Amino acid sequence: MITYKDAGVNIEEGYKSVKLIKEYAAATFTKGVLNHLGSFAGMFEIGEGYKNPILVSGTDGVGTKLDIAFRMKKYDTVGIDCVAMCVNDVLCHGAKPLFFLDYIACGKLDSAVSAQLVKGVSDGCIQSNCALIGGETAEMPGFYRDGEYDMAGFTVGIVDKHKIIDGSAIKDGYSLIGIESSGLHSNGYSLVRKLIPNLDEDFNGDKIGKTLLTPTKIYVKTILNLLDKFDIKGMAHITGGGFYENIPRMFNGDFTAVVEKNSFNRPEIFNHLISLGVTEEHMFNTYNMGIGYVLCVEDKDVIKVIKTIHDLGDRAYKIGHVEAGGGGVCLK
Repeated sequence: MITYKDAGVNIEEGYKSVKLIKEYAAATFTKGVLNHLGSFAGMFEIGEGYKNPILVSGTDGVGTKLDIAFRMKKYDTVGIDCVAMCVNDVLCHGAKPLFFLDYIACGKLDSAVSAQLVKGVSDGCIQSNCALIGGETAEMPGFYRDGEYDMAGFTVGIVDKHKIIDGSAIKDGYSLIGIESSGLHSNGYSLVRKLIPNLDEDFNGDKIGKTLLTPTKIYVKTILNLLDKFDIKGMAHITGGGFYENIPRMFNGDFTAVVEKNSFNRPEIFNHLISLGVTEEHMFNTYNMGIGYVLCVEDKDVIKVIKTIHDLGDRAYKIGHVEAGGGGVCLK
């Protein structure tokens, strides 16, 4: 008799994985969760408090940063990256993340590894105050090599229609505020892996692989706090494409973002990549360079916004301003 296990799929390991995962999901449940992990679908009640609620969704993956995690045998942080890449995006439109679902694929399931991956997802959801209400773990022997995993996810957020941030309120002369990143976040790792083949090399007294696995900063609590206090005109999550691609995405019109590139601190990892042969211009077109989130506000709010961000435990800087016409980003 030929079984599913003979084909490379271990159902028992899958059951074990689900059992380990459930406790991490349960730790994220918020008031709106109506059922528990293991149902055919996740259910979430929006509840009261919204006049004209709009659902805002976003999806993303971790990318080749996963390869660093597997080579370092550290699996409990890339799930944070997975959540961050999604929730930080929907946040740009003023949406509060409600819930998250993940997808993990592998060649041969190791329940201990998959549980650590989901632990990271759980940690990211807790940081975002959103619920992990479902997901999928796919074991596909012969498609992925043993020891390889892929991870992606999506989130759904909510915002009242009249509070949607779409850049339409941005005007000539408004200021740009940058909130610091935690490092590389989860972009440009194909280039990183080419430049840094040895993850054990020393970097500031530790293995460089450890620095490369620093999780993406989640901005949800900081931004939602700011939205309660200030009139934020536009926001951009600095992901793949760096400054050049992402800052203009906040505009709903013909504007140029003028950015003072020396107005903020640059983590040493970016200078290290430049020392390995990457031009500064290419770096700004690939990485966040130390600024993971950009806000557009009126000049009168700049000092108060930056102080509030600092009071919330993050660092922020006035990094430039908006000029009418031209389009794109001008680095000075």
